[in-house]
Amino acid sequence: MRFMFVGDSMTIGRAGDYTWRYRMWQHLNRSFGGPYKIVGPRSELYDVTADAAVSTDYADPDFPAHARRHLAGWGEGWLHMAPLIADAVRKARADVLLVSLGLIDLGFYTNSVQTAQNVRAFVDAARTANPHIRAVLLPVIPNVRALTDAPFAVECARFNELLAKTVADVDSDTAPLLLASTPEAYDIDTDTYDGTHPGPSGEHKLAGAFADAMHQAWGLGDRYEARDRATRR
Repeated sequence: MRFMFVGDSMTIGRAGDYTWRYRMWQHLNRSFGGPYKIVGPRSELYDVTADAAVSTDYADPDFPAHARRHLAGWGEGWLHMAPLIADAVRKARADVLLVSLGLIDLGFYTNSVQTAQNVRAFVDAARTANPHIRAVLLPVIPNVRALTDAPFAVECARFNELLAKTVADVDSDTAPLLLASTPEAYDIDTDTYDGTHPGPSGEHKLAGAFADAMHQAWGLGDRYEARDRATRR
């Protein structure tokens, strides 16, 4: 089973972060009942000073290079990933996509309807590369901008509705889609370092959302354990 993380700044992380990808790697090591591999065309973190994804400074230096792979980018959304996903899936031979996108789209590039259209384009493209690809999609989660920008908050809510409808419409027995649940009790004051990007507790909650969806729907791995969620380093 070959997993690929796809996402924006919350997934790529910045220099010095653990990232929720790291938390998922730890979880899979503990709970996945068979061989697996993390794949993708990129492995770096975003470097704030360089304003580019050039850092290898993960918070845990023992996070192995083979597990750092991803397709995520600071400032990249569904709009950017839809044209890239087919080639990435084909070259990496990915089986499962774990996708956290949407916030950056709604914030800078597209409205809710356009963003949902890009979700469909992304899924269609991934399936051209692997007709049996599985994907877990995370809704747009709580963020600080939605607290103060009412029109943006409306667009986030509307996109999440459209995302759920899209998943229901294009789900397939041969290439199943899952809609992950918004992490329970996600608190932007304690689970992020700036109201948007996850800190350690937020990383655990994001990893848990994907892990629990895969366990409940597909029987892949175990539920994200309480000991995982309690880890704050």
